[in-house]
Amino acid sequence: MNISDFLIGGFAGMGAICFTNPLEVIKTRLQLQGELAARGTYAKPYKGIIHAFVTVIRHEGWQALEKGLVPALHFQFILNSIRLGIYKMCMNNKWIHNRNGDISFLRGMLWGAVGGVCGSFCASPFFMVKIQLQAQTKTCVAVGYQHKHNGMSNAFRNILKQSGFFGLWRGATGVLPIGSSTQIATFGKTKAILSDYNLVIQPTLNSFCAAFAAGTVVAVAITPPDVISTRLYNQGMDVDDKGVLYKGWLDCAYKTFSIEGIPGLYKGFWANYLRQAPHSTLMLLFFDLLITVRDKYQKRFKSD
Repeated sequence: MNISDFLIGGFAGMGAICFTNPLEVIKTRLQLQGELAARGTYAKPYKGIIHAFVTVIRHEGWQALEKGLVPALHFQFILNSIRLGIYKMCMNNKWIHNRNGDISFLRGMLWGAVGGVCGSFCASPFFMVKIQLQAQTKTCVAVGYQHKHNGMSNAFRNILKQSGFFGLWRGATGVLPIGSSTQIATFGKTKAILSDYNLVIQPTLNSFCAAFAAGTVVAVAITPPDVISTRLYNQGMDVDDKGVLYKGWLDCAYKTFSIEGIPGLYKGFWANYLRQAPHSTLMLLFFDLLITVRDKYQKRFKSD
């Protein structure tokens, strides 16, 4: 096991989120808009992606598009250092290859899910803080529960004071392995297909195309559980430290579907797609490039 694989995975995720965090803010607002309200019965301060960008900038300034960036960087490093590190370890040990030596899509999904579950659970507190900070805004354009945090450190203090240490993992069960399993499996299989059939030979372009395909697939698969996770993490707590809206993941899924229907589970889909595709592309591209640079300098060091 190469520790640098895990570190490179974390840095790749951090690099990607620096470009895609504004879309995270927009996605969060759209997913919380009209929470548990039937269509046509609530005001829409955000009428689509472009209008949401304009509204955020008009009421909060350009800097609001980077809300939650600090916890997002922490989340991405922990999540991707674990899941991409595990992916690389499995590739090196041929654990996701079949008997013919080809990459197995199902085995890729399995190990992607394992890495995703481990990484998501460990990084869950930062994801919660990120969501709550991104949802905070002025009353006139507020959606969802409004927490009163003044930055990441203050948010952690507030959560610990109200809910204790384990309150930092409230909603962690909502982080399903769907996204990681489909992303990792699609990336690895697409890279192999493009290379084996001589469709895209150039390594960087091969990684770019495979990563874009992975981002597209994961956007479709991840949006419903992502909506549920966002709402679980952002909901307020009553005096008994119970969620004011949801008892847990299944309760949130049931209530959202019952009241808002399938469209409710796909709120913010286009913002999620526009975020997932470039985020996956940048992250997996950075990961492959950093691995290549690492290997290059390791060979040069050994030869010297």
